[in-house]
Amino acid sequence: MNIVQIVFSPTGGTQKAADMITSAWDSPVRKVDLSDLGTDFSAISLEKDDITVITVPSFGGRVPAPAIERLEEIKGNQAMGLLVYVYGNRAYEDTLIELNDSAEKSGFRVVAGIAAIAEHSIAHQYATGRPDSADAEVLHGFAEKILEKINGNPEALSAPQIPGNRPYKKAGSGLIPKANRSCTGCGLCARNCPVQAISRESPKVTDSKKCISCMRCVAKCPQSARKVNGAMVKSVGLALKKACSERNENKLFI
Repeated sequence: MNIVQIVFSPTGGTQKAADMITSAWDSPVRKVDLSDLGTDFSAISLEKDDITVITVPSFGGRVPAPAIERLEEIKGNQAMGLLVYVYGNRAYEDTLIELNDSAEKSGFRVVAGIAAIAEHSIAHQYATGRPDSADAEVLHGFAEKILEKINGNPEALSAPQIPGNRPYKKAGSGLIPKANRSCTGCGLCARNCPVQAISRESPKVTDSKKCISCMRCVAKCPQSARKVNGAMVKSVGLALKKACSERNENKLFI
């Protein structure tokens, strides 16, 4: 039995949650990065007794489109799938059910789901520093329960009740980071953009139609030269205040 992470983590919080879960199993982990444009995902094929931890962030209650497209290229071959949806303390909406449908389409057997909290990628005042040590303890406990389920009878695993609605909610538009005067044109943002929305020849130029508002360019810039409009960030923060002010907890669907 192999442990495989399949992760789309533009700013690191989603990867951190995935690592907290798989570390509980004390086994080597193979990692598949869904944000890597250089990977031929159609060449990736899993085995039936593999445990895959498929982990994505929620963008406005939906799975980022590139993550879905790349996941569906992978050959699941009835490998066991633990679905992990990471969100910024607001709400699940349809992210987990959409991820469930995509995983099943790719041939994975969904055995459990987790809703995990990470720092909001735009309004950083919400879920700041999460997943934290308390989250790690909870996620370790979830991982142990999932392993108990798998070890019970791998051939007769029941599917969990995954929350969400079909049809999924309409995907919203996001905020587009732009380069300011501090930009040196180093091109690190362009090389790391998971959808090639930033010009490699002119890194200050962003294709707003390609940009998925993942904020990776903001997180990666060594000069802190890429920003989202401050007034828009403030507006987002105010809109989320009621839903995000109290600490939400991680949830297990098994």
